[in-house]
Parts: sequence; C-alpha cells; structure tokens
Amino acid sequence: MISTYANALRAAHDAASEQHYPAGTLYVVATPIGNLADITLRALHVLGLVDAVACEDTRHTQALLRAYGIDKPSNQLLALHQHNEAQAAQGVIDLLRQGKRIAYVSDAGTPGVSDPGARLVAAVQAQGLRAMPLPGASSVITAVSAAGLVDEGGDSGGFMFVGFLPSKATERSFAVQALASQERAVVLLEAPHRIEALAAALGALGTRRVTVGRELTKQFEEIATVAAQDLTAWLAADANRVRGEFALVLHPARAQAQMGQGVRVLKLLLEQLPVKVAVKLAADITGEPRNALYEQALVLKAAASEGD
Repeated sequence: MISTYANALRAAHDAASEQHYPAGTLYVVATPIGNLADITLRALHVLGLVDAVACEDTRHTQALLRAYGIDKPSNQLLALHQHNEAQAAQGVIDLLRQGKRIAYVSDAGTPGVSDPGARLVAAVQAQGLRAMPLPGASSVITAVSAAGLVDEGGDSGGFMFVGFLPSKATERSFAVQALASQERAVVLLEAPHRIEALAAALGALGTRRVTVGRELTKQFEEIATVAAQDLTAWLAADANRVRGEFALVLHPARAQAQMGQGVRVLKLLLEQLPVKVAVKLAADITGEPRNALYEQALVLKAAASEGD
C-alpha cells in the first residue's frame, strides 16, 4: 500500500511544499469517507509536515497514515474525541503556543460536521490562535451532489444540514414532523443499527422523495431515490442495504403536498373524533397518504397522553 501512494506523496510535495504553513497553527484536515484515493495533495503534505496529529481514534489514524506512507511515532498521535474534547483541546492549545503545527482529523470526512472538532476549533480561536481548514471529502456534500436537487422551477433551492435525528422514537417522530413542511432539501446521517427505525419514521412523509446514499465512495456504494413511504420496503428488499453508514437527502417538499397541512388538519379532527375517523377525513381533505397520517395520529395521541 505504501508503494501505491509513493507517487502521490511526491506529487503532494511538488504541489504543496512551496506554500506557507505557519507555525503555531491548527490544521483542520478532511480525510476520505471511504475511498483512500479521495485525499488531497495538500492534506498529504500537511499530515507529513505537522509535529502532531490530534484524532478521534489513534489506531485508526495510524493505519490511515501508514496507508499513505506517512509514519508518525505513537507519541505524535493525540487522542481527541467527543468524550475528552475539552480537556484534550487544552493540550493542543499548549502545543500551539509552543509554535507547534498540529493537524486534527476525524475518523472520516470533514472534522466538526457531525464529528468532533468544532469545540477544538472554537477553543483554539478563543485563545487568539489560528485554525486553517484543509477541505476535502464530506458525506454531506457527496450525498447532495448525487441527489439531483431541483425545485419545481428547475433550479436548486439549497439545502439544510440536520445530521442525526434523536434516537428515541417519539422524539424522532416529532423531528420528522418538524421537517415535513421544510421547503428546502434536508440532509440526514444515520448509522446501520438505526436506519430501519429512521426509515419507519420518514414513512410519515408519504410521497416526498428521499435519496439514500449507503457506503458512499466505498466498494459497495449504493445510491437510490425512493418515496419516503417506500424506504422501509427498499431496505427490506436486500439484506445488505441495512449495512454501512448512511447519508440521506430529503428532497424539497412540494408546495401542494406539504405534510404540515395534513398534521394541522389532523390535530383539529383528533380533538373531536376517534383516530380512524380523523385520519380518513384528514386524508380526504388534504389528499395526503392515509398510512402516513395514521402514523402521525399515533404520535400525536402518544404526546397528548404524556402531557396528561
């Protein structure tokens, strides 16, 4: 593997070595989300140049560096993850004050985007020290680029990044309800052990399209766009589809079919009518899927019971 990237290291030196890399700086370095070839030349150069690399998992990062032919002794790898971020950040700041160059990498992708790193950058900047970003791979941007997002007029309407929804079922359902009327695209992330629960919750969005990116950039990458109400069935069609990491893009809600209208009607009807009757009438009034409205009705009733 080292010989495979020998040319890349030489190219990185040729392309990036003449640039300025100030001392006492934190270099926030994006690493591949799967395919090792998705590393920038500047990232390779800086990872070899810095005095230490702060990272989520020192063993993972050591293996990554060695794959590129970069050998760092273990004392130049600093563990900095979500459980020790505040304490470890102070250690990084002390090194920066000594004029050291420090890189920070997450296990995959761009630090600070649903990964540790944001608190470290904030702490460094609060001390008047510099944080220099080295852009690269991001599952968020990768998923958006393959989703084909256009509004009804054929133009891109932008997107919002949400990341991981709550793990508890009721909270997750309320989060999906809040996203139902969002007119922009929404990017979500999910782990394999929770993807089926997320798919069930997203089913409440009915015919709203969802682009699913599974194992992005890896050997078994899979990208598909389905209706939210069909996502559970899509996962069930192949046992391999519940494996790997996920980035999902909810396409913009169509103006004439926003779930928010159905929920508002449903709330009013549930105050006076049984669930089945309220769901039927809400579906007849709004034209929204009865199954999705029924799921929303159960969430609303459960919330009402908790409030009693």
